[in-house]
Amino acid sequence: MKPYRTLFYLLLFAVFSGSCSKNRGTELKVLQLNIWMEARNVPGAPDGVVDIVEQTDADVVLLCELNSGNEKPFTAWLVDELKKRGKIYFNDGQRAGVGILSKYALENTSLFFPSEERSRPILKAQLTVNGRTATVYSSHLDHRYYAPYLPRGYSEISWSKIDAPVSDADAILAANRVALRDESIKGFIEDAKSEIAKGHIVIVGGDLNEPSHLDWQQDTKDLRDHRGAVVNWDVSILLQKAGYVDSYRRFYPNAVTHPGFTYPAGNVAANLKSLHFASEADERDRIDFIYYHPQAGVNLMEARIVGPAESVCYGKISPETSQDEFILPKGVWPSDHKGNLAVFRITD
Repeated sequence: MKPYRTLFYLLLFAVFSGSCSKNRGTELKVLQLNIWMEARNVPGAPDGVVDIVEQTDADVVLLCELNSGNEKPFTAWLVDELKKRGKIYFNDGQRAGVGILSKYALENTSLFFPSEERSRPILKAQLTVNGRTATVYSSHLDHRYYAPYLPRGYSEISWSKIDAPVSDADAILAANRVALRDESIKGFIEDAKSEIAKGHIVIVGGDLNEPSHLDWQQDTKDLRDHRGAVVNWDVSILLQKAGYVDSYRRFYPNAVTHPGFTYPAGNVAANLKSLHFASEADERDRIDFIYYHPQAGVNLMEARIVGPAESVCYGKISPETSQDEFILPKGVWPSDHKGNLAVFRITD
């Protein structure tokens, strides 16, 4: 081979290799978890929260059910405890019911109230990953008027048994809309528009207290005490129409084989009666989520449910028989919910 050709191919190989290396990107692990009344309902639960953050080695942690009082923020305590284990995190510095931990420095942290009641604030913060700005949101939507109980024969208001199950989708959605979940998610969508317009990565996670419409279609209408109901739940429909992607359902599109239930978790360390309300029904649902707005350079690599492989069904803790794969906690599980872990590859 002539020398100039050899040089040409060497340069071409170097450029190609460099391009591949550059585009390999940075991994971003996002953990979402409801910690159940600031980890006060299970013996050893605070350490259990530290354990699962360390075990998953999450880069960003979206938490809810924190204390919004004047005492030291739980996220600040977590930062101190993780530092003892050689893990350096930053916290949002807010005293609110929602919180954020991050291995990346957090900037422009703020709370906003998306509903007229000025309750259930959403927390947002920015961090820089691989030279790109990511805006992350931690949320916990209104728990009232929990309409998935209606087809299961329970009241959406009192969570007690009713005379007969309600399977009409319009009636279920009418009851559901008394809550402020749809107003809250509309507020988030509106706030995030400017972030998307700037080219920022947008990720939102939390306990949304409402199932996904992707889990309540024809393929599941005769399962899990849905009693024939096909329901296009508001929050997930609004997010989908705004272009957001449900990370778990994107990775596992089949809601029959991979239901991904997050509530009620089969926590053997907790008081069973405190884990559930509909003791004569299959009340399992996926109500905890990580959503992201798709754009170039944001690639979902993995999505898993974090927590025990058991759920509460008909008032008993039972092992799941689905094809879901769980990240099983090595320590005490702190919550009545399971969480989500989504792994992204961020390139420039």
